[in-house]
Amino acid sequence: MQSDNSTLSVKQTRRTISRKDLRREELGFFLAGFVEGEGSFNISLRRKIDYKVSWQVVMSFNVSQKDPTLLYLIQEELGCGIIKVRKIDNLYSYDATNPKDIIQKVIPYFQKYPMLSKSKQKNFSIFCEIAQLMEKGEHRNLIGLRRILELRETINEGKGRKRKYTILDVFSTQESSETICQPPIKSGMI
Repeated sequence: MQSDNSTLSVKQTRRTISRKDLRREELGFFLAGFVEGEGSFNISLRRKIDYKVSWQVVMSFNVSQKDPTLLYLIQEELGCGIIKVRKIDNLYSYDATNPKDIIQKVIPYFQKYPMLSKSKQKNFSIFCEIAQLMEKGEHRNLIGLRRILELRETINEGKGRKRKYTILDVFSTQESSETICQPPIKSGMI
């Protein structure tokens, strides 16, 4: 009889946990923890000769995994982004690059469910600051673009960081922010 009681108590306490069992808040913190380890907030540049400043600033939030299950969950939770697979290694990647989606969906989600590590908090904070500048259109003028690129230099620091273009590709080392800010000097007016 004791074995029947112990079997009964095991059956009563055992339960299958599914996503439906997770409350919204628990799911948010779970995904924030997952993104803390596997996600990345990035700012990249594309050369665009038809743009006023000749450069396009691209904000992106991405997460890569061999198994796409959690990527689809992130996509569903955020209501934006795409999932693609790299043919070379069958690695799945969730990517959100639409500025409106990043500002209205991605950033508020991770403000509500923050990451805990200092490095990820720092990167996210810089990402948010750049997003604010872009929302104001600062990426469309040289002063704003310089500020964005200066901030970009401080995000995702460390080994393994590769950038196709740096601030030096956009602004020559001889230019300074003072040169850009000041109006040209007219000859004969001294």
